[in-house]
Amino acid sequence: MNNQRQSILCPNCRKLISISEIRCPHCGTAHPTSWWKNNAWTRGFRDPNQFIKLVISINVVMYIISILFNPKATGLTMNPLTFLSPSDRSLLLLGATGTIPIDRYHRLWTLVSAGFLHGGILHIFFNMAAFRQLASIVIREFGLYRMIVIYILSGIIGFWVSYMMGVAYTIGASASVCGLVGAILYYGKSRGGVYGQTLYRQIAIWVVFLFIFGLLVPGINNWGHGGGILAGILLGLLLGYQERRQEIHFHKILAAICVVGTLGVLVWAVATAAYYLLVV
Repeated sequence: MNNQRQSILCPNCRKLISISEIRCPHCGTAHPTSWWKNNAWTRGFRDPNQFIKLVISINVVMYIISILFNPKATGLTMNPLTFLSPSDRSLLLLGATGTIPIDRYHRLWTLVSAGFLHGGILHIFFNMAAFRQLASIVIREFGLYRMIVIYILSGIIGFWVSYMMGVAYTIGASASVCGLVGAILYYGKSRGGVYGQTLYRQIAIWVVFLFIFGLLVPGINNWGHGGGILAGILLGLLLGYQERRQEIHFHKILAAICVVGTLGVLVWAVATAAYYLLVV
């Protein structure tokens, strides 16, 4: 009796195919039985919410670390805007970005790390609440891997725009979150119909709110917000969405590069900050 498996699920479309297939007859994926297309990453998360929780957890961990690195300087006032605020020194060591970190200390990698740092309990709460809501929409319409690419690259591009416009010092996930806003704006306008138009109008309200909030509240990185939105629109256009094109292996590889690169930068940021505090 031959117990050897004769069929598998395509790593891209998840439909049953023969192990002898050179190309998936359903979605066209080349070499669907190869080992590099059948690992935990390329098969994907069974529940995309796992990745949303992972991103939120990383932000929370970085926030806690930023407080622990200089607890005596932590804001303990009754002002909700500054309550439990990490010191500027901690944030600078951990990878705040802007003209000061990049031009004075040559820390170009802070374009990545700054998106995982926050200046207070309300700052991280509102950013992560917005991320959770918007990421679910982008995952549904673009897929998990394209959402990852849009989120990470939009943050980098948004901070790059703010750097080019002379913003001296900035942190926060809002540039990346605005990238998700931009992607949804593109999707709603491109798809059209009742659903697309409704989604477009709802997200447009976010943009108006961000604009008004940025005008009224000092210290808001409006250039980062605007750069993130434009990056999200452009990436949405270049990557496409599910109704027009299903996610392909390229999207998974690009997302993996973004994730590995981001984790590498964050580990480097924490390690160098700890070295400076303990040794230098």
